[in-house]
This record gives sequence, C-alpha cells and structure tokens, in this order.
Amino acid sequence: MIIEATGLKGLKSDLAHLDEVTTKLGFVRWQWEYTRATYDFKMEDKATQSVYFLRVNARVESGKLESPYAILFLEEAYIGRETFPHGLDYNSPVPDSVLKISNQKLAQLQQLLAD
Repeated sequence: MIIEATGLKGLKSDLAHLDEVTTKLGFVRWQWEYTRATYDFKMEDKATQSVYFLRVNARVESGKLESPYAILFLEEAYIGRETFPHGLDYNSPVPDSVLKISNQKLAQLQQLLAD
C-alpha cells in the first residue's frame, strides 16, 4: 500500500543526516546497491498478531552510499504485511492503528528533515 501525500517524496538529505534522523525514529536502513537504500520501520498489530513494515525508499542523487556526504532523495513510502519466510504483502488491508502510527512516523521524519 503506497501512502499518498506524505510530503516526503523528493526531499533531499545527505546520508549521514538521513541515517541519524531515521535511526532516532526507529527505522533501520537496508541497502542493496550503491545507489539505493530502503528504510524500514517495524510495527506489530497485537489484535491480529501480524507484523507490518513502513518502508521509505531513497535514491542517490550524487555520490555513492556509504559516503556520509552522498545526497539522497526520498521516493515513495509504503506499508507491507510480513509474510513467511521473508516477504512483504503490499496488497493486504492495513489496520487503522498501523496506519496511524505510520502517518505519525512519516510526519516526524518530514519535520526532522525540514529542520
């Protein structure tokens, strides 16, 4: 599920600041290549015993990942339900409680990156 109108899409930051801000908010950075990173925030829905991940993608505009000076811009934010053993289902309904937490985290991220 893509989260529309977060205000994050297109924001830019250097890697060091982006890592600092996202870590402060509880995100973990995953990386697959030198030009792209994914920041995940894990949430558990106690009612259904399901795990959801709020995910924000970032792409390098200049430099390469692992350089603290690399400039990244944020892309889409989306939510997926964890599936066994290692996947995410992006088409599952997302409980309101998980959406509320996700929107709060995205608003905090936007505010911290704007400062």
